[in-house]
Amino acid sequence: MQTILITGGAGFIGSNFVNLWCKKYPKDRILVLDNLTYAGNPENLPKEIREQKNGYEFWYGNVCNGELVDNLVGKSDIVVHFAAESHVARSIFDNKIFFETDVMGTHAMATAVLKHYKKVKKFIHISTSEVYGTAEYEPMDENHPMNPCSPYAAAKCGADRLIYSFMKTYDIPATIIRPFNNYGPFQHLEKVVPRFITSALHNAPLTIHGTGEAKRDWLYVQDTCQRIDTIIHAPNSKTRGEVFNIGSGESISVLDVAKIILKTLGKPLSLIEHIGDRPGQVDVHISSTNKMEEILNIKPGRSFQEGIKSTVTWYKNNKKWWEKIEWMRNIKIRTKTGKIELH
Repeated sequence: MQTILITGGAGFIGSNFVNLWCKKYPKDRILVLDNLTYAGNPENLPKEIREQKNGYEFWYGNVCNGELVDNLVGKSDIVVHFAAESHVARSIFDNKIFFETDVMGTHAMATAVLKHYKKVKKFIHISTSEVYGTAEYEPMDENHPMNPCSPYAAAKCGADRLIYSFMKTYDIPATIIRPFNNYGPFQHLEKVVPRFITSALHNAPLTIHGTGEAKRDWLYVQDTCQRIDTIIHAPNSKTRGEVFNIGSGESISVLDVAKIILKTLGKPLSLIEHIGDRPGQVDVHISSTNKMEEILNIKPGRSFQEGIKSTVTWYKNNKKWWEKIEWMRNIKIRTKTGKIELH
C-alpha cells in the first residue's frame, strides 16, 4: 500500500485519473486536494469512491496554502499535480488568478516535495502543450521552443520552468508531462468539444473562432490517464528529470471537429457559425509521440472518431451533470480594439 496525493482531483483530467487509480490500485490511499472552483466538482468522482472510509480523503483547499500542501505532501509517496486554472479565454478575461494558482501554487508544491525529499518517490507535474505556442515544426517534440501565446499558456510555462529549475538545482524526483488537447467525460462546457456537443444537442449554433482551420492534437482523457499511470510505474532511471509530451500524433482542425460531432449526432452542418478569431490563438499544434514510444513503449491511443463517439454518448446520458453549468459555455472577453465578444 502507498499514498498518492492528487491535486485538482475534482477537475476534468484529475477526476478521471482518480477514478482510474481507485479501480486499478484499490489498496492505495488516495488524498485529493481541490479548491472546488467553478471547474471542480466533487460529483466528478463516483459515489463509491467518495464514501470510502479508509482509502480516500478529500481536502478542500488551495494549492497556494503552503502549510496545507506541506502537510499532505509529507504523507505521500507519489504526488500528481493537476491543479491549475486552465481556460485560455478566461485567462484573457481575468489573468491574475492564473499566475497565482499555476505559478505560486506550483511553487508551494515543489517546495513541499523538496522538504519531504526522502518520503516522496515521484512528483508528476502536469504542464500543457500550450507552452509551445504555434508549431515551428511538425510534429512538436519536447525540445520545441516555448512561445506561449496566451496568459494561461504563459502561467503554465512559468510553472513548467519552475519545476525544471527545481529538478536541476535540487534534484527533486520530478517528471514534467505536457498533455495536448484532451476531451472526454466530465469536461467543463467552456472547452470546445463539450461546448460543441451540448450546443448540437440543443440545435444551437456551434460557434467557431475565425475560419476554424486551427489544428489541434486530440487525446481521449482516459488514454492520457493511462500514460500518466505508466510514467508513475516506470523505473526512475527512465522518467526522473524528464519531460514527456502526451498526444495522439493526430492533428484535426476545429472546423472538422465540429463536423464530426454534428455527423455523429445526425445534425446539419448549418449549425456551424463563425465568430471573430480568439486573441492568442494557436494555429498548428501536433505532438511527437516518439519519446514516449521509445522510452516507455507507449503507443498512440484510440482514434478521434472512436473517442468522440464515447464522449457524445456520455454527454447525451448525463444531462443532469452539465445542464446546471450551461450558462458558462461562453465567456466575455475584450479584444485589443475594445470590442466585447463572447468566446
